Amino acid sequence: MKKLRCLLVLLFTLFSISTISAQFGNGYGGNGLNGGNRMSQMGGMNQQSQPEKPKEIPVEVTVGKIIDMMKPEINLDELQVIAISNVLAESIRTQGILMKQVTNQEDQIKDFKALSEVTDRKIMDFLNVEQKPKYIAFKEGLKTQKKSKPEKKSRSEKKQK
Repeated sequence: MKKLRCLLVLLFTLFSISTISAQFGNGYGGNGLNGGNRMSQMGGMNQQSQPEKPKEIPVEVTVGKIIDMMKPEINLDELQVIAISNVLAESIRTQGILMKQVTNQEDQIKDFKALSEVTDRKIMDFLNVEQKPKYIAFKEGLKTQKKSKPEKKSRSEKKQK
């Protein structure tokens, strides 16, 4: 009985030592210098991952969506579509630059308003007399759509409560 107990204690000790040494890198080819951090040997996987930035939508895709909405409402011909697409693309790129600038919010709002006015003036130059009121109505429709979206969200939140 005493021999069986000694044998069990010896086996338990042996397995404990091999497990401990494996955790510190002595087993499985490690030298123990890095404290068992095997991740550093795997090409820098121990670096903290930063959250990925959302992918930016290409300017051409955004312009295409705007033109798809604008074309039937204003009755644009193909030449107008090309010219207005170029104006919108330039405007969106400029908006991106303005967003990245470090300025106070008031200056940024002024810059966006000025950009919007310049863009509208350039677009109006490409439209004929019948299309100009349609363009103004189209812009007003976009503004009301933007205002109604937050209202819908707040209404649905009130219903859930």
